Amino acid sequence: MAVTAIDETSPSAEPVDAPAPMSHREIMEALSGLLLAMFVAMLSSTVVTNALPVIVTDLEGTQTGYTWVVVATLLAMTATTPIWGKLADLFSKKLLVQSALVIFSLGSVMAMLAPSMEVLIGARVVQGLGVGGLTALVQVVIATMVSPRERGRYSGYIGAAFALATVSGPLIGGVVVDSPLGWRGTFGIGLPFAVAAFLVLQAKLHLPVVRRPVKIDYLGATLLMSGVSVLLVWVSLAGTQFAWGSWQTAAMVPVGALLLAAAVRVETHVAADPVVPMRLFRDRTTSLATAASVLVGLSMFGATVYLSQYFQSARGMSPTEAGLMSVTMVGGLLVSSIVTGRIISATGLWKRYLVGGMVLVVIGMGLLGTIDATTSLIWIGVFMAVLGLGLGATMQNLVLAVQNNTAQADIGAASSVVAFFRSIGGSVGVSVLGALLAHQVSAKVMAGLADMGIDGSHESGAIPDLDALPAPVRALYESAFGEATGHVFLAAVPFAMLALVCVLLIREVPLRTTLDLDEAA
Repeated sequence: MAVTAIDETSPSAEPVDAPAPMSHREIMEALSGLLLAMFVAMLSSTVVTNALPVIVTDLEGTQTGYTWVVVATLLAMTATTPIWGKLADLFSKKLLVQSALVIFSLGSVMAMLAPSMEVLIGARVVQGLGVGGLTALVQVVIATMVSPRERGRYSGYIGAAFALATVSGPLIGGVVVDSPLGWRGTFGIGLPFAVAAFLVLQAKLHLPVVRRPVKIDYLGATLLMSGVSVLLVWVSLAGTQFAWGSWQTAAMVPVGALLLAAAVRVETHVAADPVVPMRLFRDRTTSLATAASVLVGLSMFGATVYLSQYFQSARGMSPTEAGLMSVTMVGGLLVSSIVTGRIISATGLWKRYLVGGMVLVVIGMGLLGTIDATTSLIWIGVFMAVLGLGLGATMQNLVLAVQNNTAQADIGAASSVVAFFRSIGGSVGVSVLGALLAHQVSAKVMAGLADMGIDGSHESGAIPDLDALPAPVRALYESAFGEATGHVFLAAVPFAMLALVCVLLIREVPLRTTLDLDEAA
């Protein structure tokens, strides 16, 4: 189906007005709206982190439900990110960002009113659709405005917004949960920021408008979303709702694989304008950065999402206190993202900071793998700071490396591919490591109860209210959560090490000072 689309980047289309390059002030004005949108996307997950134990207890959920409140958003974000990226290569980027903000806001209202875990998980899916757009599109719009050489400077601001949302989210969420608003108020925190971002973008984001005929690859998009969704649902449920070797596994894995194989076939041989252009993977940097993104997402999201539960379930902290514990990790992330961004813009060299960041991620994960319910909180803060320093130097620079090797017409697809595979890794990590955590906690609690002479056969994986438990049983739960959390981080270390290998193999190309490859040539 051929349609006429509005695009701001295509080199082959005729611009309505050929605008002058944006000044630093104009970029900063537009960037303010984009940073608000990025803040909304990050806040959607961090502000709920400390509320999850309370939410699951209030709605009578289980550890599986706890995992799915996180996975639902990641799954929807993952499945739609490449589609948002491709649409950014075809339509008005400003309109797309604003649409993503509206979708996110609708999901937030649904979550605030959710009467059950099932409805809440559905609302989180809607939120994930919007977050997928915001995560992919903010990077794309910045790439449209700023050359890769200067982009490191502005990427530091993105890292700062990410850090601010990460540190303020748990703090705000913890305070709101402990207030009369309760956990439902945490889903409304992002709404004022979404409205502000919408209005600022409407007033300040002005990109060149280009018209060109395109064909939207509906078949490829549907197959891609379906295949990814089936496999992620399987990873999320296997080991908890059914055995890894069950008939459900035998049915879901081949179906997911066939759907993805069909999607690859459509993208390479059928679609005139594919959602994920396979030619992108001919570039070594793009392929290795994509592989590293999967592994970083798996280790980072898969392990850190359970830190808040550790502080509340293993250390007996309130949601607000658990939020304060994240300050060290986010402080490290904030410092490293801003400092490395400015140094990279000044020198044009980026690989050494990417490698150094991954080394710190591996070290931080390994150190956190040693924690249990009795580890000094000071040492845990130090370990989290090391991990934060590594993540701040890694996440934005993987995207920057890919954008530097990509033509402007494919910048949306290329940027979203990195975010897409990082989200896949995160979804798999949260699901698999969450299942590992639940299994270990359940096994340790049942064994401990048996040693006390208490019948633990009714143990269902539900998250208990620790304050209502007798002191010996509470100590047992805290010990089980503490030890299992350390094992989760240890399980994530090999994936972080593989990501380091991928980064080492990337060939460094100095950042170009032009917006497009053709201009650089």
